[in-house]
Amino acid sequence: MTEALTGLVLLLSLSFLRIPIAFSMVAVGFGGMAWVLGPQGAMANVGQTAFDAAINYELSVVPLFVLMGNFVTRARLSSELYTASNAFLGHRKGGLAMATIVACGGFSAICGSSLATAATMAKVAMPSMRRFGYDDSLAAGSIAAGGTLGILIPPSVLLVIYGILTQTSIGKLFAAGIMPGLVGIVFYLIAVKAVIMIKPSAGPAGERQNWSQRIQALSRVWGVLLLFGIVMGGIYGGVFSPTEAAGIGAFGGFLFALFRKALNWHTFYEVLLESAATTAMLFAVLIGALLFANFVNVTDFPQALLNIAGQFSDTPWLVIAAILVIYVALGCVFESLSMILLTVPIFFPLVLELGYDPIWFGIVVVVITEISLITPPVGLNVFVLRGVLPDVTTSTIFRGVTPFWIADLFRLTLIVAVPALSLWLPSFVR
Repeated sequence: MTEALTGLVLLLSLSFLRIPIAFSMVAVGFGGMAWVLGPQGAMANVGQTAFDAAINYELSVVPLFVLMGNFVTRARLSSELYTASNAFLGHRKGGLAMATIVACGGFSAICGSSLATAATMAKVAMPSMRRFGYDDSLAAGSIAAGGTLGILIPPSVLLVIYGILTQTSIGKLFAAGIMPGLVGIVFYLIAVKAVIMIKPSAGPAGERQNWSQRIQALSRVWGVLLLFGIVMGGIYGGVFSPTEAAGIGAFGGFLFALFRKALNWHTFYEVLLESAATTAMLFAVLIGALLFANFVNVTDFPQALLNIAGQFSDTPWLVIAAILVIYVALGCVFESLSMILLTVPIFFPLVLELGYDPIWFGIVVVVITEISLITPPVGLNVFVLRGVLPDVTTSTIFRGVTPFWIADLFRLTLIVAVPALSLWLPSFVR
């Protein structure tokens, strides 16, 4: 147990020194294995782990969903989603911020990336909100918060990785993410309403559109609905596997971008290059996390945790509460992918030992990592927006996201207290 705790402390120290998390986990994982098993054992572990990750068929779903999201972004479906949402909500006070959140939720259903959702919607929604005199804090906060829905509403790369790490059905995890994602949208809309009640000038009402304009705007999002229906319907109906669905989704995104004349040889090359770079980053972090997890597993740390959990068999919720507190603390240091890869191999056996459902725990983990995307000091979505909107200060964005992460805490409490929110839809998936 001493070796594992030393490794955790060292990993946190390297993270505070701003060393990339992938390199930190590789270094600590290799050093820890060398400590426990010797240099030859550590070298063998590195080679085998990297090889297994590279040839894992299930992991091929990751680059395919990334590619689908990049094609969809090129097809400008995000602007059509925002236009449709704005047609129904824009005439209300705070309506443009509400429309942004709804559009983020829809875009998440075909993108699967929080960072891509936030960056794309910033370019689409921010000009409109500024034109109507919205406070930069509310405008940027709604974009950053809405972007977090990208890692929960399926298809979600994080749910895929959680499913692979824990050998849990990816199809059921996708189904489990739908209702908590919708609840998240509702809670974010309530947060916008609360901001407007406190400061009405923060979100002036926009233009009211008639029903013919609304129907016309709604008719333009058929591409989103069709692509989502094919990908998710095929998985839920057992027509094809998640990997096959990702391939079909990537091809569908390619066709949309092609038919809308959003692709030429140059942009096609950029999409492939961006997808390859994102995939390489994800796999580097994944391999580093697996190396670190292997090191922890060869120590007696997992068994020590199980022994501790056994002492709380009558009050398992105390262990869950402690795990959530740890996630909140880690969210101030790590980004979402690193948190899941680092902690799930440690906490998952503990949760199973206590009798909790692995699908429910997966949704809880993803929701709490959503919160980490908009909380200081890391808040990756905040810094993505800072790059896209250089004239908006970091403090302004953090101030704007405060009502939304407070709303997320209430949503997390609801999901923990009412497991049926996460488990009802998966019960219909074969």
